[in-house]
Amino acid sequence: MSLHYPHAQPPAAGELTEVAPGVFWLRMPLPFLLDHINLWLLRDGDGWVIVDTGFPDDAVRETWSQIIDSLDGPVTRLIVTHFHPDHLGLATWLMEKTGAPLLMTSGEFLTAHVVWHEVAGHGARFMVEQFRQHGLDAEHLAKFEKRGSGYRKAVPALPDYYQRIKAGDVVTVDGKKWQIIIGHGHAPEHMALYCAELDVVISGDMLLPRISTNVSVFAATPDADALGWYLTSLDEMARLIPEKTLVLPSHGLPFYGVQPRVADLHAHHEERLRALENSCDDAPKSAAELLDVLFQRALDTHQTMFAMGEAIAHLNYLEQAGRMSRVTDTDGVIRFLRLQQ
Repeated sequence: MSLHYPHAQPPAAGELTEVAPGVFWLRMPLPFLLDHINLWLLRDGDGWVIVDTGFPDDAVRETWSQIIDSLDGPVTRLIVTHFHPDHLGLATWLMEKTGAPLLMTSGEFLTAHVVWHEVAGHGARFMVEQFRQHGLDAEHLAKFEKRGSGYRKAVPALPDYYQRIKAGDVVTVDGKKWQIIIGHGHAPEHMALYCAELDVVISGDMLLPRISTNVSVFAATPDADALGWYLTSLDEMARLIPEKTLVLPSHGLPFYGVQPRVADLHAHHEERLRALENSCDDAPKSAAELLDVLFQRALDTHQTMFAMGEAIAHLNYLEQAGRMSRVTDTDGVIRFLRLQQ
C-alpha cells in the first residue's frame, strides 16, 4: 500500500481548509529550508481549539489576528504538541490575545523552560562541549559559541502556566474524544491526538509523509537511544491507528497510510545505520567525521546542529544494539568502530 494524498495542494496563506468534519487545516510560513508548518483548528461547540502556534513572526501574527477575528466564536483552548519554536513559539501571544489556556505535556513544557534559560545540560555551552567530544572542528564550534541560544531568539516569551496532558488521556472537543499518544525521540514527550470517531490523527512531527523528522541526542542525555525511542514510538502508532485513518502532519500534505509510512521510515533509518557501519569497518570514526555519510550536501551552521545530533543518535543506537563499539581517544574525542559479527 502506497501513501494516498486526498489534497493535492495546501490551503493558501490565511485560508482554512476543512479536512474532516470540524477539523480545519491552516498553513503558516517558516524562515527555514523547511518553509512551512501545518496548524489545525477544531470546532468546539460555539468555540474553537487551536493545535500548535506557528513561528514568532510579524506576518504570522497578522495572519492569526485576521483568522481569529473571522472566527464565529472564541478560542477555548490552545494545544501544543511539543516545545519546538514553530509549535510553541506564539503560545504566549495567542494566550494573551484569546484568553485561552494552554494544554501540553510536562516533558515539553519543562524542556521549553530549561532550553530557554540554558540550564540543566541544555543550551549553547553544553552543546558546544558535546559536539567537541564528538569531533567537530574548532571553526564550527566557534560559530556555535558565537551564535548562542537559537531557541531564546526564536521563542520571545514562554507561558508560566499550563494544563498538563499525559499519555492515555482523552481530550474531548465538540463531544468527540481525542486520545493522547505520546512519542519519543524527536522531543521528550511529544503529543499526537487520535480521534477514532473522525478517523483522524494529528501526528505533529512524529509521522511526516516525505521526510524523516530530526532525531537528536542532546548534551543533557549523552547516551540516549533517541533513534530507538523514535522507532518504537512509530511502531506503537502503527499498532494503535487503523490504515483508514487520515494523518495530519505538521509538514507536508495530509495522507493515508500509517503502516506503509512507518515501514518506509524503518527502512530509511536502517539504510543509514548500515552506511555508518560500513564507514567504520577499518578505523574508528567520530560523529563529525561521519556527517558526509549521512548528509551528502553542504550544511550551514543551523543544519550542522541538527546533523550532529542525528549522527550521534544513530551511533548510540548502533552501540546499544551491539553493532558498534565506542572508544574515547587520547584527544578526548569519542569514536565508533564496527563490531564484526
